Amino acid sequence: MSIGLRIWINRARRALLDLLAFRIVFGEAAPQGSHHALTRLSPSTCIEHPPGLQLGDHVFIGHFNYIEALHGVRIDEGVQITNYVSILSHSSHRSLRLMGRAYAVTPPAGRVGFIEGPVHIGAYSFIGPHTTIEANTRIGRGCLVASHSRVRGDFPDFAVIAGSPAVVVGDTREDDERWLQAHPQWRPHYEAWAGDAAAAAPATAQMPPAGREGEGRSG
Repeated sequence: MSIGLRIWINRARRALLDLLAFRIVFGEAAPQGSHHALTRLSPSTCIEHPPGLQLGDHVFIGHFNYIEALHGVRIDEGVQITNYVSILSHSSHRSLRLMGRAYAVTPPAGRVGFIEGPVHIGAYSFIGPHTTIEANTRIGRGCLVASHSRVRGDFPDFAVIAGSPAVVVGDTREDDERWLQAHPQWRPHYEAWAGDAAAAAPATAQMPPAGREGEGRSG
């Protein structure tokens, strides 16, 4: 087989795979029945317990993400979730270690160490790749979560969030303001979703609440 033919076959195979398995198009229906013309969700993203997932419009969810929504996951308008992100509303690994084989025959209310709770990602936030967002987490509006972060707890609007465990390391409004000064025609669009908080003082750094250990994908 000639090199030229092999190149053509490889390109044709990638194009077919992209069309059938990875192509992202505009338009998605939330499990609750609402239709979002501008939301995009990769077919390679795995969603478990989809009735618990609430989606806003203008949401982008990229390739190879895992969303477990048994106890509720809300993703508001304009959120961008990149690739290889895990969003978890419960975790059982600690219960499995403590209870062993008894775990499978014990009702959820009796499972010691079991963690469950909703996740809420505020409007126009950005979630970097290889990030884990754990149960009982609320991320405010306009936040930026750095790649490879492990996020748990409550975080204010416009926070730059990074680390494992993640903490607030900055404020997205500082960089946004520089761009808005250079391009003032976009300020009304920014303020349309950010409101009065767009001009508020930067958020102060805060640690996530104590008492929750890091969670991984539940068993």
